[in-house]
Amino acid sequence: MSWQSCSGIPERNMDMKSSVREGFLIKRGHVVHNWKARWFVLTPDKLLYFKYEGGKRDSSQRGKILLKDCVITCPFLEYENRPLVLKLHSKLGVDHFLEACSREERDAWAADIRAAVDRLQTAEEDEAKPSSAETQLQNVDLSKVLDSMYDVHSGIRMGSHVEQGSTYSNCFSGSAVVDWLVFVRFALTRLEAVTLGSALVEMGHLQPVGLRSVEALRSAGLSQQFLDDSTALYSFAENLKKRGSVKAEKSLSALELSGKVVKRGYLLKQGHRRKNWKPLLCRTFTFQGVKGNIQGNLFKIITQSDVHYFIQAPTQQEKTEWIDAIRQQT
Repeated sequence: MSWQSCSGIPERNMDMKSSVREGFLIKRGHVVHNWKARWFVLTPDKLLYFKYEGGKRDSSQRGKILLKDCVITCPFLEYENRPLVLKLHSKLGVDHFLEACSREERDAWAADIRAAVDRLQTAEEDEAKPSSAETQLQNVDLSKVLDSMYDVHSGIRMGSHVEQGSTYSNCFSGSAVVDWLVFVRFALTRLEAVTLGSALVEMGHLQPVGLRSVEALRSAGLSQQFLDDSTALYSFAENLKKRGSVKAEKSLSALELSGKVVKRGYLLKQGHRRKNWKPLLCRTFTFQGVKGNIQGNLFKIITQSDVHYFIQAPTQQEKTEWIDAIRQQT
């Protein structure tokens, strides 16, 4: 900055990269209400002041005024013989009275301080606002997500994973959870899926397993960070595991009990009339007369009556397993 201070001394570069404005003002003392010149440095979140005598600034800081939630009164006209005063009322309830040497300088200081206070307020409000992913999840029923996730047929696959020489059973990776949430349309993006996973961890429905996910949870504190990572392992809470055997028995249909099920799982099927995609629980029984037409993660089944079914699997591996199971029966 190149403005000239009231004493005629150019504003000095005090090697404070974050400073917004610098210069001297007359400050009223707190205990003894005398007025003394002080050198002030305005930073994005505070107003620092130093001793200033004989046109020189002392190197030691005399005090600071925190700007967060600070209230500015300018002009402050309660001093009849000092018309160029502005008042700062801090969040702690302390009043600071500062006097400039001209109306223009007073108003310039007030404008810069008020702008800094407004920026702090805006930043605080932005932090308090939920993200777009969090807003999307406000209408999500976590119990429904959890039940679907734990379903023995269409839910997420549990297995054994090895991490740093230790084997963990009945668990799944963070990236597998994200894949599943996006695939069954509980989340539209991976960011939404991570937010949903964090909510499941925070509510105690999922628990971290192994060093990677446990350390992430510990470092995240209250945010309960969920990792979209194939090396971060999670499992269902113990209270959910206890009802698993009963749920598995009840979810078996009479049709499944009466025939041979080759493969079961969750796939997306395109509608015949409306070409939208919906998640369906699929069971492959022994059958005849099916042809396959494969492209990407999609495959097509053509029945003997020439009905075409377009199916989408969540991964390449799932697609291959389904095609192999179907081909074995044709």
